[in-house]
Amino acid sequence: METFTLTTAGAGLVYDVRGPLPTADGRPPLFLIGHPMDASGFAALAARFPDRTVVTYDPRGLGRSTREDGRVDWTPGMLADDVHAVVAALGAGPVEMFASSGGAVAALALVARHPDDVTTLVAHEPPLVTITPDGPAAVRARAGVRDAYDKRGWGAGMAAFVAMTSWEGEFTDAYFAQPAPDPAAFGMPAEDDGSRDDPLLSDRSWAVSDHRPDADAIAAAPTRVVIAVGEESRAVQTGRTSDAAAGLLGQRVTVFPSHHGGFLDGEFGYPGKPDEFAARLREVLDAS
Repeated sequence: METFTLTTAGAGLVYDVRGPLPTADGRPPLFLIGHPMDASGFAALAARFPDRTVVTYDPRGLGRSTREDGRVDWTPGMLADDVHAVVAALGAGPVEMFASSGGAVAALALVARHPDDVTTLVAHEPPLVTITPDGPAAVRARAGVRDAYDKRGWGAGMAAFVAMTSWEGEFTDAYFAQPAPDPAAFGMPAEDDGSRDDPLLSDRSWAVSDHRPDADAIAAAPTRVVIAVGEESRAVQTGRTSDAAAGLLGQRVTVFPSHHGGFLDGEFGYPGKPDEFAARLREVLDAS
């Protein structure tokens, strides 16, 4: 693996390349992206593609990447343009892409803004909270996570986030009537370290989850777009947002093994099924 830093006007983007460029097999590089997950979250999945040249990166201001733009928030356009810059720096033509969570939102924006960058995009569980039928209630639930984080710190915010993301079905009065979840019940600290800059729990990534993909631009692009969802996610928010995103693009979701982090091994405490997940991803990519 070789690591590079691409300096742009607003960021220093660190990216990793596993394998040769140009690629040994003549296929496009496989680019794996997330948000707010950085490259470290894709180690298990990348290891399951030893025959491919695999690229991962840290979004600006996260992991090893820096930012000098004077901002603390992220937008889909900003993230898409950063990925576009890395694709250009590779000098290997368009890429195949697996994008997860906020990375899937950025990737949909990338296809709309830079349609020649990606041959096939597998967008896994994009958390597009405003496009579900209960969008206003979902926005309220998201605000509840931010409020818990602001008032009581990381443990309370993460407990609220887990409660929100594991709720099945639409966000009803029953959801909002629940007592605040106890961080200890999730094995999280109750003490407040004073920080309020977590991109997942603050409002700094709200522009990402507020995004509405440009369906017309995506349809006009040469990119094959696949909206993917984990089989264990179907009833929860990211499963429902995946269904809504697929419907917006005139397709049905493609089901993958496991959950929102189904490609993870046990390193992050919530293991998925990385072997099965990688096999399914290979199958979907090879079908293009």
